[in-house]
Amino acid sequence: MASRRTARFRIVGVAALATAALIIAGCGSSNSSSSTTTATAAAATAPAASTTSTTAAAASGVTIKTAKGSGGTYLAGPNGHAVYLWVADSGGKSACMGTCAKAWPPVVTKGNPTAGSGVDASDLGTTMRSDGTEQVTYKGHPLYYFVADTSAGSTKGQGSDGFGAKWWLVAPSGTAITAGATSASTSSGGSTSSSSGSGWA
Repeated sequence: MASRRTARFRIVGVAALATAALIIAGCGSSNSSSSTTTATAAAATAPAASTTSTTAAAASGVTIKTAKGSGGTYLAGPNGHAVYLWVADSGGKSACMGTCAKAWPPVVTKGNPTAGSGVDASDLGTTMRSDGTEQVTYKGHPLYYFVADTSAGSTKGQGSDGFGAKWWLVAPSGTAITAGATSASTSSGGSTSSSSGSGWA
């Protein structure tokens, strides 16, 4: 009798162990399958995500193009606002900070600058400003907008000597355009205010 009961308990125990093993194996298989599916999906989307982020970075770079005025063809930002060089800058670095940068907002970018029509892409570059932003350069000249140029086609900063040196429009060749100078020399002093350079993007 006792041996029959012991045998019965052993059979039930073995069956229980077998059932538990099957359940555990099934769960493991499910988790493994789920992990594999997730890993496969991640691998499949990784290149797409990388491409998207690269495209977004490239898209965030400011575009420099050309515009025409009385002094000839000059460089402009993406919305047609004139850009200038300052003869006080040297070595590809900006010397215009603080109040100067409020009157003459630097042309900044969050990605590589791109060349619009009439602009040589190989002449575009960037320089790091003291605040950590990247300023667009052309032929080594840091580029700026002028706060009084509130619309595309306005070149009120041309010929200004605000902050102790001349500001000139930039030709597609990278040289200063000295023709068509205006009497803006006093309008670019420290009293001119500006909220930011974003209006000239």
